[in-house]
Amino acid sequence: MRKFSPEYLRRTREGMWDGSREALAPLSLGDREQILDAGAGTGELARVLDAESPGTVTCLDADPELLGVARGETGLETVAGDATRPPFREDAFDLVVCQALLVNLPDPAAAIRAFSGLSTDLVAAIEPDNGDVGVDSTVDREIELEKRVRSAYIEGVETDVSMDDRLLSVFRESGLSDVRTQRYYHRKVTEPPYDEAALAAATRKANGGALAQHERELRRTLSAAEYDELRGAWREMGRDVIDAMREEKYRRAEVVPFDVVVGRVGDD
Repeated sequence: MRKFSPEYLRRTREGMWDGSREALAPLSLGDREQILDAGAGTGELARVLDAESPGTVTCLDADPELLGVARGETGLETVAGDATRPPFREDAFDLVVCQALLVNLPDPAAAIRAFSGLSTDLVAAIEPDNGDVGVDSTVDREIELEKRVRSAYIEGVETDVSMDDRLLSVFRESGLSDVRTQRYYHRKVTEPPYDEAALAAATRKANGGALAQHERELRRTLSAAEYDELRGAWREMGRDVIDAMREEKYRRAEVVPFDVVVGRVGDD
């Protein structure tokens, strides 16, 4: 499984669920007593689950560093462990849910089967469709370069980061019934006045840091010359972004689709 820093998780999940939480309605959070957030990371989803449910929320993650952040920021119980071999007794929860976990696992079906054994009622997954991300920017080159990077990344990554309908199949093949899905769109907008996070993101573009975090995956599909050319173009684009921000002319919108899939343990 890929390892993520707390800073990366904050950037990619910032603002998620701040608006409508209608897509979480099938989780019946108001009726839950015991919830497991599997692959909880720094606790972004766990905070929402805790706010929306009268029940108890437990965070599970294999990374102790991320769990330390989750414990400090949410005050919830945290447990270190592998999502595919969770250290809990069977039927310990009435909802097991994960967010952006399955796309990072080599065998997502193994996790769903494990979740099914832990839950007495519902299993849910909230997973991004990275192949359908939309970006608009006042810096034209940013749109084209992000498409190139995303295409190469999806080809080079070793897990299925664009599961889409395959997520439904995983649920059904794991024996879950009454499987339902709906799409949630996480929209992130950068515009004046720019906050510190936006300024830091522009700096990462200009120094190549934003590209370097995916270097391993990109180099699997790009030659050394292609990667160096892309990195140079990316850094130049980043400088254009900074120049536009100085004039308060830079605007960027990114829309990341998430599929919210819920299944019931046992037959209807």
